[in-house]
Amino acid sequence: MVFRNFNPFPNLETQRLFLRRVVYEDVDEIFALRSNKEVMKYIPRPIVQTTDEALAHIAMIDEKIDTNEGINWAITLKCNPKLIGIIGHYSIKHEHFRSEIGYMLLPEYHGRGIITEAIKEALNYGFEIMKLHSVEAIIDPENFASERVLQKSGFVKEAHLKENEYYDGKFLDTVIYSILNNH
Repeated sequence: MVFRNFNPFPNLETQRLFLRRVVYEDVDEIFALRSNKEVMKYIPRPIVQTTDEALAHIAMIDEKIDTNEGINWAITLKCNPKLIGIIGHYSIKHEHFRSEIGYMLLPEYHGRGIITEAIKEALNYGFEIMKLHSVEAIIDPENFASERVLQKSGFVKEAHLKENEYYDGKFLDTVIYSILNNH
């Protein structure tokens, strides 16, 4: 059975990063992420327009943690508690021992290996603590940076689904990458 209790919340650490719970005080950084057209370019969700919408996003993250449907961490540098990104097992399919991982990072931190480092720790938590069998990532086929990060992290391409999502008046393709627990 997949581990189902995220209370107390599990903070994680890597060499450079501290992964902690997203809190309401992170509203400005969540707004900066979710309102940034570059960050949201490959995420078929509405751009956040107000801080109230950013607060609603934080509330949704909290609800998923409280109901054990998902777990998300604020990505911070060890030297600074400010949220610079988010990573998490956004959707947990308990009956299949599988989750969907997702991540986003403020553009000024791109290209530094931060997401790769955070993915490694989130996978370790998923496989070792949650006892997941597999983790998937669903990305836009044009998101080559995310594709490279996933490949570097050991994910393999499972599928390219044609026009399987409808968003903003058009049908979009998605690509599924996954990794199995080999521990």
